[in-house]
Formats: sequence, C-alpha cells, structure tokens
Amino acid sequence: MGLKDFCRNRWKVVAVTAIVTLVVSFGTLRMEKVFSSTKFCVSCHSMSYPQKELKESTHFGSLGVNPECEDCHLPPNFIQRVESHVFDGTRGLIGEFRHDLKTKKGFDEHRAEYAHNARMNLRKWDSSPCRVCHKNVKPSSEDAEKKHKKMQTEGKTCIDCHQNLVHEEVPEEDIVKGMQEGKIVLKEE
Repeated sequence: MGLKDFCRNRWKVVAVTAIVTLVVSFGTLRMEKVFSSTKFCVSCHSMSYPQKELKESTHFGSLGVNPECEDCHLPPNFIQRVESHVFDGTRGLIGEFRHDLKTKKGFDEHRAEYAHNARMNLRKWDSSPCRVCHKNVKPSSEDAEKKHKKMQTEGKTCIDCHQNLVHEEVPEEDIVKGMQEGKIVLKEE
C-alpha cells in the first residue's frame, strides 16, 4: 500500500491531523507574539517600574527605534523564546505571588535577583538580543577597542561588561565566575 492509498483510505485522519497541526502551529505563533508584547509584560504592575526606567534610558530612541521588553529580554530564536516563556515566565509568575511587588520599594527588594536572572539569560544566549540592533559595534575609544578584542578571544559576550545600561543600577556581577560557581558573584572593584 502506497502513500496515496494510505491517504485515500484514511482521509479523515489525514485531514484532521493537518487541521490540528495548522491550528496548533498558528496558535503557538500567535500566543508567542502575545506573551512577548510589552502590553502583556506590563500587565503585571511590578513591570511598570522597569518600563519607566527604559523610557528614561539612553536606549530609548537612540537608534531611531523604541525597544520593547522582548527586544532585550527574549532571544531572537523562536524555540529559545518559547522556552524562555515557559521557564522564565513561570518563575516570574511565581515571583509575583511570592513577593509583594505592588510598590517600587517591594520591587527593589528583589531587583538584584531579577537583574541576575536577566544577565544569566543574556549570557546563555550569547547576548543575541543585543546583537540584533548592535550589529557592527565600533568601540568609542582605544581602550574600549582593546577590551572588545580581548572579549572575543576570551569567549565573553556583551553582558559580561555591559550591565546596568537601562534599568536602575544593581551591583555588577562576574557572570562567568557566577555560572561556574552556581551563585551570584559580584565583580571585584
């Protein structure tokens, strides 16, 4: 029995499978778009503080565009984005219930933890969200140029050096060492 005969004899199964596959595929694409939107992110009141900081940062409008939450906090790769929604979204939702984040003071009590999680993601993704906009980086000084060359030879990535660019400052981390030790390791002065 060939493929034609199989399809002809089981056309209902084939049709239902095709329809379900299309519905699930388009549904996944649509839900990923919804869950990636700034509107969805700031539906939790606690995210209004970082949104305000973004709007006041040098990143907002400096490249002729206004970045959204997803531009920095989600990788460009679709599979990684879905994975991030599942794991980081779940962690964020649990945090919303575990912590009192209704006030900026409450949010700030956990700010370092949230920054750490974002930094770990950026490191894991080789700073791919940064590279979407910053394609041909031209360091602003000789010293910065040396550091960028060193970064490339040591296997580092943007977030290893560029922390606290948009949101309120928290202590900078030695991300590589922190990943090796499995805990937050602050940069030495």
